[in-house]
Amino acid sequence: MAAGCEGSAPRTLGERTVGEEGERLKPFTPEKAKEIIMSLQQPAVFCNMVFDWPSRHWTAKHLSEVLEGKQIRFRMGLRGTGTECPEVCPLGDSNFNQVNNKVPQFETECSYVDATLEEFLTWNCDQSSVSGPFKDYDHSKFWAYADYKYFVTLFEDKTDVFQEVVWSDFGFPGRNGQESTMWIGSLGAHTPCHLDSYGCNLVFQVQGRKRWHLFPPEDTPFLYPTRIPYEESSVFSKINVVNPDLKRFPQFQKARRHMVTLSPGQVLFVPRHWWHYVESLDPVTVSINSWIELEEDHLARVEEAVTRMLVCTLKTAEDPHHPRTWLNPTEVEETSHEVNSCYLNSAVCAFFDHCEKTKEAEMQALRAPGEEPSVQEHMEVEQASGPSLAAGAETQEAASLFGPDLVPVTLASEERVGVLEGDSEESISSNGVHFADLPCARRQQTSKGASAEADPSALRCSVAPSRIFVSTDDLLDCLVNPQVTRMVAQLLIQGKSL
Repeated sequence: MAAGCEGSAPRTLGERTVGEEGERLKPFTPEKAKEIIMSLQQPAVFCNMVFDWPSRHWTAKHLSEVLEGKQIRFRMGLRGTGTECPEVCPLGDSNFNQVNNKVPQFETECSYVDATLEEFLTWNCDQSSVSGPFKDYDHSKFWAYADYKYFVTLFEDKTDVFQEVVWSDFGFPGRNGQESTMWIGSLGAHTPCHLDSYGCNLVFQVQGRKRWHLFPPEDTPFLYPTRIPYEESSVFSKINVVNPDLKRFPQFQKARRHMVTLSPGQVLFVPRHWWHYVESLDPVTVSINSWIELEEDHLARVEEAVTRMLVCTLKTAEDPHHPRTWLNPTEVEETSHEVNSCYLNSAVCAFFDHCEKTKEAEMQALRAPGEEPSVQEHMEVEQASGPSLAAGAETQEAASLFGPDLVPVTLASEERVGVLEGDSEESISSNGVHFADLPCARRQQTSKGASAEADPSALRCSVAPSRIFVSTDDLLDCLVNPQVTRMVAQLLIQGKSL
């Protein structure tokens, strides 16, 4: 049996007892934790905040008993995201990309298995061949991932389970497992690099370790964003960030990679619009996350509605009979133009309703008495990703927050990035957080706004015009680029406000 298969959650290093008579106190009150989450613009790891959560002691084996044989869907992918590419494929499945392992394993290119957690654990722990739903997948060559499993669907009538996840400790009263998503995977399971269009993210690591690769929003041009495969609220990168094709994507060299290994008992805060690629480092990993809604989401929903309409219209016209080639499995079905038009109108109306309800509170400090805020002013408020702790006295405040209980996720050194695959040695701080040894002196410095401008050299044509073919996906990469859809949404709202 492989180590860790029973899933005993190791005690988090750094958990400590303070207070009188051994009473363990949390380092942040709910109010302070929320203040940090709503203002901090850098990923950070909260420690010592969940030691009393019942879910802190969950394992995949425990969850299999709670679910009582319930079948869930696992995504199956090839191991070796960087240096190896097994030349094997179940049942001749041509969906797997075996030729170029520099290409991300998108969800549209994976196979899927419906199985119980018990069957997953048997396959994952027994290195010999097994019968059942995983019989066609050699454990040494494939990983399995039960991702995006919403608690309300997974546990259904077992609502007592919801109370074992206590997000109210982070300043969100009443938020628990009902607003959470679960992720259960084997060694090597990963999520392609993407950013979430809405909100910020809190991720609680329950069992096993996961390595996170994060990139700031300003680096979006260097991540080569795409909306194919299409999934509402997810912008994918064309790059396999652990084995990038720098000849095809040279601008990626400018991206500023941040890395952290998240261990059981720790909670990662992912700010709005930070790109992330996540991979499982242990035989069994269990994570729970909750997306926190933000004021900025109102404009983002208009942008997403514009994106949905354009993608569905062009891709359906191109190939009306095979939507699954471009529609992510998380999307139930492609929608009609009529439905998408209603969705766009609803998003625009919701934005104006939000402006109307909040204009006095938001703009009072920004205008002269009696002057009404414009829609443009509201959009500027929406675009600002919350108040920043990166200027003046607030910079000192942010620095004072970091310590054993709130550890910043920092830039990865060049040496660290160069040995991503198979590297299991992590620097461990005194509080037990696993993260790379990242001296501040190695941070890349960029001039203000430099990342938002395209490199002129990238526009030079290196292919003979007669050999160029512009596909629908190429066109969509331009039309629904995040920078373009934001501009379209702004123009649309401005036009309707006249």
